[in-house]
Amino acid sequence: MKFSLSWLKEHLDTDADMQAVADCLNRIGLEVEGIENPAESLSAFRIAKVISAAPHPQADKLQVLSVDAGGEPLQVVCGAPNARAGMLGVFGPAGAVVPANNMVLKVAAIRGIESNGMMCSIAELELGDDHDGIIELPDDAPIGQVYADWAGLDDPVIDVSITPNRQDCMGVRGIARDLAAAGLGTLKPLGDVYKIDLSTPLEGSDPAPNVRTDDAAGCPAFYAQSVSGVRNGEAPEWMRAKLKAIGQKPISALVDITNFLSIDLGRPLHVYDRAKLNGALVARKAVDGEQVVALNGKTYALDASMTVIADDTMVHDIGGIMGGEHSGVSEDTTDVLIECAFFDPEHIARTGQKLGLTSDARQRFERGVDPAFLDDGLAIATKLVLDLTGGKASAITRVGQAPLTPRIFAYDTDYCHRLGGVDVAPEEQRNILTRLGFSVTDDWAVTVPSWRRDVDGPADLVEEVVRMVGLDNVVSVPLPRADGVAQPTATPAQSLERKIRRTAAARGLNEAINWSFLPQKAADAFGGGAWSLANPISEDMKVMRPSLLPGLLSAAQRNIDRGASSVRLFEIGRRYFVGTNGSSDERATAGIVLAGDKSVRNWATGKSAKFDAFDAKAEAIALLKAAGVATDNLLVMDDAGAHYHPGQSATLRMGPKNILAAFGTLHPAKAKAFDLDGIVVAAEIFLDAIPLKKASDFMRPAFTPPALQAVTRDFAFLVAEDMPANDLLRAIKGCDKDNIVAARLFDRFSGQGVPEGQVSLAVEVTLQPTDKSYGDDDLKLISDKVIAAAAKLGAVLRG
Repeated sequence: MKFSLSWLKEHLDTDADMQAVADCLNRIGLEVEGIENPAESLSAFRIAKVISAAPHPQADKLQVLSVDAGGEPLQVVCGAPNARAGMLGVFGPAGAVVPANNMVLKVAAIRGIESNGMMCSIAELELGDDHDGIIELPDDAPIGQVYADWAGLDDPVIDVSITPNRQDCMGVRGIARDLAAAGLGTLKPLGDVYKIDLSTPLEGSDPAPNVRTDDAAGCPAFYAQSVSGVRNGEAPEWMRAKLKAIGQKPISALVDITNFLSIDLGRPLHVYDRAKLNGALVARKAVDGEQVVALNGKTYALDASMTVIADDTMVHDIGGIMGGEHSGVSEDTTDVLIECAFFDPEHIARTGQKLGLTSDARQRFERGVDPAFLDDGLAIATKLVLDLTGGKASAITRVGQAPLTPRIFAYDTDYCHRLGGVDVAPEEQRNILTRLGFSVTDDWAVTVPSWRRDVDGPADLVEEVVRMVGLDNVVSVPLPRADGVAQPTATPAQSLERKIRRTAAARGLNEAINWSFLPQKAADAFGGGAWSLANPISEDMKVMRPSLLPGLLSAAQRNIDRGASSVRLFEIGRRYFVGTNGSSDERATAGIVLAGDKSVRNWATGKSAKFDAFDAKAEAIALLKAAGVATDNLLVMDDAGAHYHPGQSATLRMGPKNILAAFGTLHPAKAKAFDLDGIVVAAEIFLDAIPLKKASDFMRPAFTPPALQAVTRDFAFLVAEDMPANDLLRAIKGCDKDNIVAARLFDRFSGQGVPEGQVSLAVEVTLQPTDKSYGDDDLKLISDKVIAAAAKLGAVLRG
């Protein structure tokens, strides 16, 4: 919600500056997202007179100007077709920054002629879209004065984040009401603001328009008034300036009036060209298959759950969301019908979600506009139409009834302390509620104003009082703490994630936090997502992620594009599948992506080391070990997934079916899909597959080093070329668990002396005596067990 300071002061009588307004808004719970003052970016630009204009000797379309900006005349090269001697415009000297492109103006030669700045267009100063020529100012504009000061552009614009429950603050007047209640000024009467007597309906003698509502649920009330003989030209400068200040493009007087009232009063309206209507205008349910071309130029297919405004021949309006292109007003419009209706918030929200259509009107109607503001809203709109475009008003048609059941709550002033923790005198509470528009009786029966749909009980009234006192005045009070040592509150799953996070960070990985949603293309690259959102934030956030790797790969690509030579990222989050009963299933996962250089360039070779699949394996094993998994006993098996390189990837399993992790080099096609060049390795640790220990099982076992020195023996076996080395190591370690504590592959050889189709695997076996040292017979017995275990796999001791 954006508005300028001068706009706010049309409703609020106050001397406060923008900073005081912003501080007060934050204090009462209306968060200020930003403040911009267009005058700040234009402070260097001054009003200047063109003294002379001569053709450029080297360019037909350029002129050499002599410009008076309040000092010595300056030479400026200009290509604007309207530049001429005697005119006044806006001059940017050397050192000024052009708002449209952030270009710093310098003294430079253009086609051999020195230029000391530039004469500016509307578009270059971001004051409009006109860039066909330079700005032309009136003859009485003061030469040398700062243009922004003379043009009245020193008017800060504030952007306030409005939460969904504060529908009353979707208009400037609602925000002014809150500030007045907080003591920052006085709220001006609405009739004074618009110079209209709202106690008397603004009705003419022409016949009332023929409208009705056949959809009491979606459109409970439909008010309308016609104006004949209008001249739809350009809106006055004061209205155009307000709309442009908040980023809206002025279109025409009739359209700008509706946009202005939507922002000013939070009351959306619509204006129809009566010449384009056939028969009565009716609020009704759409017919399945009906279509409408909206004002944004897009065609929308409607269904029977949606409320529309239609005549005898076609649909003209998606009720409460966006008007139709066919009946929109134009410069040729002479007779209009002004619609001021109340649309049910729930119906509006469902329709907007189905169509994927957002608008200023939808934002307000789905929050709930003031149901008691139909007459006043229509009267103000009609007055503006008459004032700005002329014409003659008709009588008013009022059909249906907006929901106006009063909400009255019994209030106890002690609630303020009990619920809000703030002591506020009862009389001050009464004053606050009254200033906010609530009606309070002597016995504290509080009637909620029609524009506060969010207030639904005494607790909400406490919130209003506390807001106005100031949220920063609520004292922080610690919760009571039981005696003794606090018991751990983390669940085993939470403790596991904390261990994984600490270990990953300690190993030099940087944590990333990505969205749980993916573009369809990214999800398809990893097997496709099981769940797609019906109402996504955007098309790039449509599918619930089946893996953490797409988000990490996108983050890696962004870092590399910005110059990072080495990327080491990890993330802990959820991946999403279909559960056994068809519901969503969330699985805790840790993802790792390593890309770029593993180390800096070596001084001797001039090359840097690159990551490989074993780096991903090392990270996976380190995290599993931190989780308490006995990693020495894990199976290393293939089938890591289609997104990995088939010859450079594997899984770590606790048993043949329980996959704890997958790791390896990313498939080149997948890396290319994320614009990543070179080798990219990744790992996924499936936290949901790790057996969790009891929360109390947190102590490490006592360190008991062996009394006797370990013994190592080396063996070299001939095995089939395609046999995984890990199978051999597992067989060796399992053949004598009382003595063999480790088996490590230290060489793999093929070539001379090794039969074709086979390789030689050299294994170092570590033996650990317990109560006595080994004798020759003991070592031979253990060696025979090792050879026999290897033989079961077809391995032969190499001679």
